[in-house]
Amino acid sequence: MRFEQVPMPDQVGERPRDARGYPVPAITPWQDGQPQFALTDHGRSADCALERRCSVCGAVMPRGPVWRVVGPAESAAMAAALGSGHPYRNLAPTMEGPGHRACMLYASMVCPYLARPNARRRVSAEGAGEGLTAAAVRGAARGGTGAVVGFGDYEYAVTEERVLFRFLDLVEFLPHESADEHLAELRAELARPASDQGR
Repeated sequence: MRFEQVPMPDQVGERPRDARGYPVPAITPWQDGQPQFALTDHGRSADCALERRCSVCGAVMPRGPVWRVVGPAESAAMAAALGSGHPYRNLAPTMEGPGHRACMLYASMVCPYLARPNARRRVSAEGAGEGLTAAAVRGAARGGTGAVVGFGDYEYAVTEERVLFRFLDLVEFLPHESADEHLAELRAELARPASDQGR
């Protein structure tokens, strides 16, 4: 599915666009007038963490659940925990910030690396190879089953070099091989009143 065919949350539609028309996430840095999609801007990420803003659209998130997109390793661990009836806990930090449910469903579908298991990164993401984002190196394929996941809340730490997040209390698990599988879920989320979205 082409990105322009994916229903766009209104707040994402207000973001700046690149030359192709892709909306640029709130945490994405710019260099020479071009967004650097594989990288995370420290200041923008810190502002989102401190002000409880969505890392995709940049708007304030209400108290309550937050969402993020996870790769195959986390998705498999979550599926195993849920399948065995055990709670899922992962205290390892990540640089991937939280967002609204609709924004993360949308991001999972329009980001080629998140959307398809055979997609490969064109450049390395900041922090790759340091135990935080091991799959975020140039040429790495996502592989396996990804997921859009809801958590009861998050914690964060802002250091001089990066912003780290930990997610608590798994509340929703939406796995996918191809993120196009979330189309009906995204449409249903966008059809709900704004005050009810993400609840």
